[in-house]
Amino acid sequence: MIVHNFAFRWQPGVTGEQKQRAAEAIRALQSAIPEVLALYVGTNVSPRGQGYEFGGSMHFADLAALERYNQHPAHQALLGWLMPLVEPLEIDFEA
Repeated sequence: MIVHNFAFRWQPGVTGEQKQRAAEAIRALQSAIPEVLALYVGTNVSPRGQGYEFGGSMHFADLAALERYNQHPAHQALLGWLMPLVEPLEIDFEA
């Protein structure tokens, strides 16, 4: 299994509405992309978050499934409007 973790620092001026839209759109990927086996997202509650306010974790069967997810049109559409709003950090590992 591959665990894909991500965290965002929001760019200055990102609104609460935009943050909520991002959370909802990321959650919707689980039903839109079959490769996503599990998905968790939420606001960071750690005092050690170094400015990363939002994050999540996704589970995939293997690296090939993660790559199919990365190329999926639903994921690409999300990235099109989300990336200008965030400074992302991603960590993937085998579990």
